[in-house]
Amino acid sequence: MAELIPFGGRSPRIHPTAFVAPGVRLIGDVEIGAEASVWYNCVIRADVNKVHIGARSNIQDGTVIHCDPPKPGHEAGFPTIIGEDVLIGHMAMVHGCILHDRAFVGLGSIVMDGCVVEGDAMLAAGAMLTPGKRVAAGQLWAGRPAKPIRDLAEDDIAGMRAGVAHYVALAKQHAEAVSRR
Repeated sequence: MAELIPFGGRSPRIHPTAFVAPGVRLIGDVEIGAEASVWYNCVIRADVNKVHIGARSNIQDGTVIHCDPPKPGHEAGFPTIIGEDVLIGHMAMVHGCILHDRAFVGLGSIVMDGCVVEGDAMLAAGAMLTPGKRVAAGQLWAGRPAKPIRDLAEDDIAGMRAGVAHYVALAKQHAEAVSRR
């Protein structure tokens, strides 16, 4: 069973069609949209700011998502805003950033405070996007620290969109299997 922990007067909010796997911990001001999926053993901690996950986005196994509080020079702090149809690979670390609709964050990647990954953009597996960087639409960034590598081909973008549909369907199968336990 997922663990939902209220914090600071805020409680996690999960759309009824979303799948949140057993072993997940959601803390504080977390919102999860329709048909989104949060997979086994993820931690999403919105104790000092908010975390929003849009419809049909998926957060794969072992990922950690956090945010940054307001502070001088950054009065709003750095909430983590994840748009719709976003793919986040296994064991990623996503902190105080914005992932636009249809962004892709590869497995084992790190996205730091103030970063933006635009729609139809990809951060490669194992990459580290350092604070304040922006991955433009249609670009692939890789490395530690991440740098632009190339423009994505139409096949790359089509593959990301197919991945979203795959995870929506797979989440429904897992939700059914979990409900039968």
